[in-house]
Amino acid sequence: MSQANIPNITPIISITIGGAVNLLLASIALEELALAHIVNAEAEKIQYVLGTLTPLAPPVAPTISNLLLINESVRKTLQDVIKKEMLLQFKMDSIMEHFPNTLG
Repeated sequence: MSQANIPNITPIISITIGGAVNLLLASIALEELALAHIVNAEAEKIQYVLGTLTPLAPPVAPTISNLLLINESVRKTLQDVIKKEMLLQFKMDSIMEHFPNTLG
């Protein structure tokens, strides 16, 4: 049996500190955008249950149990969003602390 012939695939990566900071800030921005979509989806979930999401459909009165279930679901999701927001704030603070001269 012969050995496998593996080509040399070590790439040369050249990135400056400013480029790294830009990538870090872009990652925060993309995560913030994703969280905004989650919050919007939760708002639409509430609108759907209340019957106000589609203006052409007549609203159906939700039951108290439906409202409580949706409220708990939205509360848990928004609590997780808040946790993620706090982590993103820590990430941003760390970038500002370590690279103050590369911003602005």
